[in-house]
Amino acid sequence: MSYGKRDEDADGAIVRVDRTAVFQEARLFNSSPVSPRKCRILLTKIALLLFTGEKFPTNEATTLFFGISKLFQNKDASLRQMVYLVIKELANTAEDVIMVTSSIMKDCQVGSDIVYRANAIRALCRIIDATTIPAIERIIKTAIVDKVPSVCSAALVSSYHLLPVSRDIVRRWQNEVQEAASGSKSSGFSLGFGGSHSQSIPNTSYNTQYHAIGLLYQMRSHDRMALVKMVQQYSAAGVVKSPAAIMLLVRLAAKLATDDPGLRKPMVQLLDGWLRHKSELVNFEAAKAICDLPDVTDGEATQTIHSLQLFLVSPRPVTKFAAIRILHNFATFKPDLVRACNPDIESLVTNTNRSIGTFAISTLLKTCNESSVDRLMKQITTFMSEISDDFKVTIVEAIRTLAIKFPSKHASIFTFLSQTLREDGGFDFKKAVVESMFDLIKFVPESKEDALAHLAEFIEDCEFTKLAVRILHLLGMEGPKTKTPTKYIRYIYNRVVLENAIVRAAAVTALGKFGLSKDEEVRSSIKVLLTRCLDDVDDEVRDRAAMNLRLMAEDDDTASKFIRNDSMFSLPVLEHQLVMYVTAEGRDTFASPFDLSKIPVVTREQADADERTRKLTSATPTLKAPSMPKTTAQGAAEAAASTAAAAQKYAAELQKIPELSSYGGVLKSSPVVELTESETEYVVKAIKHIFKEHIVLQFDINNTLPDTVLTDVSILSTPVDANDPDEAAPLEEDFLIPVSQLKTNEPGTVYVAFKNTSGSSYPACTFSNILKFTSKEVDPSTGEPEETGYDDEYQVEDLDLGGSDFVVPAFAGSWEGVWESSAGGEEAAETLSLTGSKSIADAVTQLTNVFQLQPLDGSDVALSASTHTLKLYGKSINGGKVAVQVRMAFSAKAGVTIQIRARSEEDGMATAVISSVTG
Repeated sequence: MSYGKRDEDADGAIVRVDRTAVFQEARLFNSSPVSPRKCRILLTKIALLLFTGEKFPTNEATTLFFGISKLFQNKDASLRQMVYLVIKELANTAEDVIMVTSSIMKDCQVGSDIVYRANAIRALCRIIDATTIPAIERIIKTAIVDKVPSVCSAALVSSYHLLPVSRDIVRRWQNEVQEAASGSKSSGFSLGFGGSHSQSIPNTSYNTQYHAIGLLYQMRSHDRMALVKMVQQYSAAGVVKSPAAIMLLVRLAAKLATDDPGLRKPMVQLLDGWLRHKSELVNFEAAKAICDLPDVTDGEATQTIHSLQLFLVSPRPVTKFAAIRILHNFATFKPDLVRACNPDIESLVTNTNRSIGTFAISTLLKTCNESSVDRLMKQITTFMSEISDDFKVTIVEAIRTLAIKFPSKHASIFTFLSQTLREDGGFDFKKAVVESMFDLIKFVPESKEDALAHLAEFIEDCEFTKLAVRILHLLGMEGPKTKTPTKYIRYIYNRVVLENAIVRAAAVTALGKFGLSKDEEVRSSIKVLLTRCLDDVDDEVRDRAAMNLRLMAEDDDTASKFIRNDSMFSLPVLEHQLVMYVTAEGRDTFASPFDLSKIPVVTREQADADERTRKLTSATPTLKAPSMPKTTAQGAAEAAASTAAAAQKYAAELQKIPELSSYGGVLKSSPVVELTESETEYVVKAIKHIFKEHIVLQFDINNTLPDTVLTDVSILSTPVDANDPDEAAPLEEDFLIPVSQLKTNEPGTVYVAFKNTSGSSYPACTFSNILKFTSKEVDPSTGEPEETGYDDEYQVEDLDLGGSDFVVPAFAGSWEGVWESSAGGEEAAETLSLTGSKSIADAVTQLTNVFQLQPLDGSDVALSASTHTLKLYGKSINGGKVAVQVRMAFSAKAGVTIQIRARSEEDGMATAVISSVTG
């Protein structure tokens, strides 16, 4: 073997070992007398190979296994321990390993030397198969209740490996495992020295409890009530002393609270009690579990936030770090609750541990209000020079969302970003700053001129090709729309002269977009510059220059459609369909061309609304915690989900229905509407699909009755006029696609299509729905349904079709401009009280979800608890603009009172949108 200094380019191993040489050295095991020292070195080499992923062929592994088994006769304790370690790993590859069972079982007996027993038990459980487990059952059961913790833990861990092999036998050991979990045996264990001498050492780790509770969970994982009983039994004070074991109970309690709403209250009470445990590990695990609960309420999380706040002033850095990290993740979804901790969090900004300081700054950015933005920017400016690029990226990502959240504070935020852009840094850091400026330009139009000027200067000395290309593309898109577009042409043409071919090509494309200007002088200048590019040494640059010159010679409409391109394919749907196309099985994938006509086209406004929504769901996307609860910010985000996202989910199913081929593309798919409770025998959910002249209702039905099959399943859906319940709605049923058979817990889908005969593009109605089917019992002897059954009906909830089903969110840079431009169309107003809202924040979430429009100017965040104005914008499915302004006032006596004003370019749309709330 060779010993060498480990460097950064090494493969991770300090010692390099050759497998062939090691196998040849294995003759050492057959020598007489055996040298324990040489054998230990050889066994160490074998273990190193196995642990680093090297595998011996079956014949070599078998030879090694039986060569090593001869060392059982040696009395050297260290050698015997190495023997068990290696044969345990070789057992997976070697053949006939069961032949050494009797030799290993000798060291598993109660009277054997204690130093071997734990290793022997682990090795024994690796070499036996399912047929021989009954022969060792007594040995394992005895070891589980052994007074020596190392033996007990070895038996418990080995039972984990035996459980998948023979679950029924292992489950018979529950009494012994329960005894180990309760810690009722002696708290001492013996270590053997030389095989005969031993001493008693107190057990202070209680690791056996951790292993025992984990094994009990595996044994009872399919019995929820048994798990509940286990959590309640071992959560009593003093029963379990191991912090690691209690952490398992915390995770189990959180899982039960998530899976079963009926258990949520008692499990949350247990979690709340663990917040006051003497071990910090348990405290943090309980706090994290509560924060991760779906739809966690303020009442459930208040005590958790208070406990974490106490840890923020702990003298131990690791405690501070753990507390601020949990608060950082939770602040994304419950900023109001975390805001109470801001005084203590601010004190961590200057902490010498930069990880703690970074999390503190990011959390403050999530929880701050509009008035504190300027002060935070000053703090961060001095903080940035002291941290590494990785931490800088985290801070910039948080500021990026802050700029979208509070557009009125764009000046101070932009000043910070422009200063940061001048600092030294790597690609990731510079990219984060540039992308933040892109968002300012897109979502805060007031900052466009300054941001474009800074970016134009930045590419003069930009060392990153990818960033230069991105900035040139942006200058080409936004530069021609500014008041003085000519000032950017010099910066762009400098790139043609000074940069590499990739940047030159991007600069030529950007110049081509300036060539569409109405100013003949600008067009003439661009033409001269592009003509010079025809002599470039790179063919890509020459081709782009020639194409743009040709487009400038064409009529304005052709050039505008090609270069400006105000619409785009829905990228999520396009990606999904491409994946389906290239991974299709059972046919020649490329026998037919990819059909782009199936991909929906969305406007730039819709794409911007979707992008803004996605970015607002997390202040720092790189640190976003999965499976967190949904609250105000995220609820608003869901309401603003794009038509493309909904179309992606249902496009594949709708395309398979031949009857829909003449309907055209789906214009919008609604969120899922639950028409029954989740605990009923028949669970029905509905989705409304809006086409140009048709409405298609999709009913997802699940039969939860055991031993029952439903046949000929259909939905009798009757539309009734929303304004006059005694009149039928002007919708004519076109077709119905039933489900032939529904087995237990095998969902099926019924489609009901209606043609719009009202003459209005936005019919408002209510569908009354009756589930009709034939119920048949299953013959237990054959497992097949009986031939005869009985017809039955099941009434489900009504389904409303309103104005919000015909609008999609869209982004606009200025709310005032949108509102004033809509003044010439229809306007409707309504004043009412929201009885279901307990605060302004609840009302904002509720109304954003109901209207399904895009909040503008950061109005989805209520800064005052008494008054607020919600500003919403979108477009109808026909492209008409829709703007809604909601003024709110809250009082403890009257609740939330709102005044709604809606404007639309199309007649009837404003009234239809307001009816979504009043209806």
